[in-house]
Amino acid sequence: MTTPNPIRRFVEATNEADTEAFLGIFADDAFLSDWGRSFQGREQIARWNQSDNIGVKSHLSIVGITPAEGSYRVRIAVKGKGFNGEGDMTFTLDGDRIASLVIT
Repeated sequence: MTTPNPIRRFVEATNEADTEAFLGIFADDAFLSDWGRSFQGREQIARWNQSDNIGVKSHLSIVGITPAEGSYRVRIAVKGKGFNGEGDMTFTLDGDRIASLVIT
């Protein structure tokens, strides 16, 4: 399956440590849940990005992707100075933006 553009850009922006591009991928009112911790809107997602993503030098690789009822379940391998290992991210898209991201 071809990776949808917003998901591809999410991975690329993270790997390039491009915070501006990373935040630009999200809809203004996007929602992010990271193992039950909730972040609403770009300002809160920017804080998550600093504490859990680009701020800890994460490098992401897509292991697999499966469409699932209006969303995409993506298995991601993570390396960096924070979490290391694999996990699932469920992306819901709104056009060329991420409307929600749930990390489990």
